[in-house]
Amino acid sequence: MSDEVMQLSQLWTGSHYNEGIGRDDIFDKLREECGVFGAFNIPDASSLGYYGLHALQHRGEESSGMCTVDSRNGGSFNYYRGMGLVKEVFNQERLDGLPGDRVIGHVRYSTAGESKLGNAQPLIFKYRDGDLAVATNGNIVNAPSIREELEQQGSIFQTTSDTEVIAHLIARSSKDFVSAAKDALQRLIGGFAFLIMTNGKLLVASDAHGLRPLVMGKLGEGYVFASETCALETCGAVYERDVQPGELIILDSDGIRFDRFEKLERRATCAMEYIYFARPDSDINGINLHSARKRMGQKLALESFVDADVVTGVPDSSISAAIGYAEQTGIPYELGLIKNKYTGRTFIQPSQELREKGVKMKLSAVRKVVEGKRVVMIDDSIVRGTTSLRIVNLLREAGATEVHVRITSPPFMNPCYYGIDTPDRKELIASQKTVEEIRQAINADSITFLSHEGFIEAVGGNDGEFNRGMCMACFDNDYPTPVDPTSEKSCSC
Repeated sequence: MSDEVMQLSQLWTGSHYNEGIGRDDIFDKLREECGVFGAFNIPDASSLGYYGLHALQHRGEESSGMCTVDSRNGGSFNYYRGMGLVKEVFNQERLDGLPGDRVIGHVRYSTAGESKLGNAQPLIFKYRDGDLAVATNGNIVNAPSIREELEQQGSIFQTTSDTEVIAHLIARSSKDFVSAAKDALQRLIGGFAFLIMTNGKLLVASDAHGLRPLVMGKLGEGYVFASETCALETCGAVYERDVQPGELIILDSDGIRFDRFEKLERRATCAMEYIYFARPDSDINGINLHSARKRMGQKLALESFVDADVVTGVPDSSISAAIGYAEQTGIPYELGLIKNKYTGRTFIQPSQELREKGVKMKLSAVRKVVEGKRVVMIDDSIVRGTTSLRIVNLLREAGATEVHVRITSPPFMNPCYYGIDTPDRKELIASQKTVEEIRQAINADSITFLSHEGFIEAVGGNDGEFNRGMCMACFDNDYPTPVDPTSEKSCSC
């Protein structure tokens, strides 16, 4: 195979809007990974993709993109990517420029990688058999070593995204496209949900442990794939099932086929999807997240009741759990904290004073609700602790006489290597301090975390046969794949 064939040339288009986005350091919450959406045999697929990506916007706000294939026009590729929200990147004119009955799309939040247009997905390539588009959610743990190997063999990488390694692995293979993709997927270690499209085929793949969610739906005579079921609902698709760990789904003019690239050894769905990331109207492994989060709150109330006047949740991800805590204890639930949904993505904070005020731009305490009251504040996790301190102080400044913090997850003590943006272990407050020291650090009157057992029971509900197949490495250090603690955490998406 010639060097010219081995070396992919990346194609890209789109505006350079906000190409050097800075990080919003007001909050230290865990950051969403990315979201993927795909459709096959759907007329006007780009319009469907727009609505699907909009439903997944919470999973990534830095960039978005779509690539379409028009099977009625020889499988021609059309694509557009840009920095910003879906509604900022795409308008009717740009959607009209994406004809076709097949689409893959992506919303991105970068972790260690650069936030710039060149890394926006789907990544589009030319290779020996035509066009190739790749979109993924997750992280490939061994991507750096594969990348180094390929570079030594002559490959030239055009991005800093780990996703690009699978395109090079496919391009270098002498096998047919599906076999080459299977071989490439078998080499990857980590958590990922892939959509890979050529002029004639769409491949859908989930990592061997199912770390990242991926679901399949049916719409008319076509198929829809998405990171969450909420995107299926938005598009009017009927949920069929979750894509299974290690599964490879092939769609082409002959229809749909189901294969595997890896056998299932241990299911390990990311626990933080249940706790925080996924929308409450989504289902994962058949479990509705609003209901699961309510049960987390109820279980937390059983494990750590405290006499108080009101219960409030940190919006938006903790509202369901706060309702559950209130129902279990009989303490009234109130909107003690309000999130300002119109602040946008704040990138410029020219002084420390303004950065400190920034928390009040995004979150406000309702004085008439909390003043003179003993408040139970429900939150989903504590990372560095700085946000918790600011929110506790917000409630105190609004007149709360006591603030009792209840967390609907076990202590977050270990970094994630599978696509969640987490600090190094030394920056995680729960790995450096005792529970009592955390209480003092965030200025709370008391603090309790949900137990491991309580969390598993809450997710499973009353289903005694619930598969406890979750990745809880961030809590218990039990990683489902080999990881290199000295390597830089990065995100394929």
